[in-house]
Amino acid sequence: MKILIIRFSSIGDIVLTTPVIRCLKKQLPEAAVHYLTKASFKAVLEANPYIDKTHYLQDDLQVIIPALQAENFDYVIDLHHNLRTMRVKKALGKKSFSFNKLNIQKFVLTTLKLNVLPDVHIVDRYLETVASLGVKNDGRGLDYFIPDADKVKESDIPGGHLAGYIGVVIGAAHNTKKLPIHKLKELCGAIAHPIILLGGKEDREAGEQIASVDPHKIYNSCGKFNINESADLVRRAKLIITHDTGLMHIASAFKKQVISIWGNTVPQFGMYPYYGALSPQLPKDKLPYDIMEIRPLYCRPCSKIGYNKCPLGHFKCMEKISIADIVARVNQRLSK
Repeated sequence: MKILIIRFSSIGDIVLTTPVIRCLKKQLPEAAVHYLTKASFKAVLEANPYIDKTHYLQDDLQVIIPALQAENFDYVIDLHHNLRTMRVKKALGKKSFSFNKLNIQKFVLTTLKLNVLPDVHIVDRYLETVASLGVKNDGRGLDYFIPDADKVKESDIPGGHLAGYIGVVIGAAHNTKKLPIHKLKELCGAIAHPIILLGGKEDREAGEQIASVDPHKIYNSCGKFNINESADLVRRAKLIITHDTGLMHIASAFKKQVISIWGNTVPQFGMYPYYGALSPQLPKDKLPYDIMEIRPLYCRPCSKIGYNKCPLGHFKCMEKISIADIVARVNQRLSK
């Protein structure tokens, strides 16, 4: 049996599919599990031992389709479900199972502010897609595998941070999912622990501004490490403070304590930190994560993804977040 999983993007969404990969491979051991994603996300999956072969989309779908047809898959698991994946499924002509994105329900929530979404994490909904193959959730949560070559050397971490640090993820795909720089500066200034700022090259300048608050306490790693190296910094951290972004899900994969800050998006979309069987078995005050958000707020959520700037101009969903409350949660978690 040969199975193709499709998820083109992005980092967090791909990490959220890892329970499907693992459960397929372990529960159908005779199956060869292949994965199709964008070439730009190669690093996220390259060390995953449950994938037999990965196929990478460059720009033109027509280039990859002949190679996929030659594989003669038995099943296609479509966890992206868009026009391009429909083209792939049509070209392959094999039995397929497609993820229900619940776009109508999301539209109702973002426009009418009525939540008709099921109270089910997206990981469990991904796994529902393969239920007819007899695959069940094994409760182990998310996976993230770091190649040995991408393990960060101690010499690349400031000496004052080697005894332990808090990772603060300052980036996100959209500005309305990020705390403004002045709030991040206030937050990092108020935390009485070494901090490593995490983000991509696009976050480097913001990281420098934030690190200027206390250059000895705050190390700006943004743009200095690739995604796997950043994941390794997440793995080593005592605790992660993060927006709704890919490194949040990588932190969950490593079972790190997470303080998750939400702006224009909401956890009700089903993409909050996921810890497998651990999550539903614990009362809320014992969960390994905290959700920091402004509720109720009449304009939130304004989008299922995000914007470059607040559509109404006030950005209350982030400006009203209490830095004192975040710091209190940090201290509570580190004292346990």
